[in-house]
Amino acid sequence: MNKKNEIISMPGEDALYILREVEYMLISLRNIARYYFDGVEDNVIDNKLLHSYFRETTRFIDDGNITHRLAEIRRVITEKFYSDLGEDDMDDIEREMEKIKYWEKPGD
Repeated sequence: MNKKNEIISMPGEDALYILREVEYMLISLRNIARYYFDGVEDNVIDNKLLHSYFRETTRFIDDGNITHRLAEIRRVITEKFYSDLGEDDMDDIEREMEKIKYWEKPGD
């Protein structure tokens, strides 16, 4: 890691923005789950209930522009990093992101 990236700082306004957005997503997703699953007896969840939960979660992600909001959070954090390239022609962020195992379509 580049020495300049060992400590990253950001204005409180940016940190509060990130916390507000994350809180919105986390609490909303928790509320959706509670709505559909609180009171379910013996943890028996039928396909109709599960389908409704999946549909509402997807609606929330789409209508709430969650991917856009996450991209904006990523932008705010990323711009705080020093981005000179290392010997491997990558900056610290690129190097770290290479380690991620992203979702892939399920095998047949």
